[in-house]
Amino acid sequence: MKTCELFEFDKKQTNGLLAGVDEAGRGPLAGPVVCACCIMPLGDYIEGINDSKKVSERKREELFEIIKEKALDYSVAVISHEVIDEINILNATKKGMADCIASLKQKPELILVDAVTIPGIDYNQRALIKGDATSYNIAAASILAKVTRDRLMRKYAEEYPWYDFAKNKGYGTKYHIDAIKQYGLCEIHRRSFVKNFYHD
Repeated sequence: MKTCELFEFDKKQTNGLLAGVDEAGRGPLAGPVVCACCIMPLGDYIEGINDSKKVSERKREELFEIIKEKALDYSVAVISHEVIDEINILNATKKGMADCIASLKQKPELILVDAVTIPGIDYNQRALIKGDATSYNIAAASILAKVTRDRLMRKYAEEYPWYDFAKNKGYGTKYHIDAIKQYGLCEIHRRSFVKNFYHD
């Protein structure tokens, strides 16, 4: 959907404050999962906000700064590869989402979540399949999460240059998998994600 359609969808959901929650990085072999929550003003439309996968990297970087400036409230949580290995990626994602919501200074009337139901939070919530392509607030959260994670992975690329993290962001590309087989795992690899092709 177009940004304006996402915006109109959210305006119909509640008369109170609406929050969107999303994550970036559930699938990669390395690095954290990053979750974000934001409450966007529904009287101040920002052109271009959409599912982060549908927005170019350059545009995401621009929108990231605008979203942080315009948001009524927002929060980002980074859940490490160690926690992912310990409690699994789904539980790590739910933990990150709950941490984001707990960090909000404002209390939304309704929280829209991309595909996940978050346990243990005292809020009205609704899980939306493909929520980042449906809800303006979820789309904004997806951009916050994606840009935050991409920046982290670019920093890790400087520390571990042989895995090409700046390009693959930790996902299992052929280059990345070949590098693991050649050099082994680095500190930020998710051990539970590579068992089918690599053993320490």
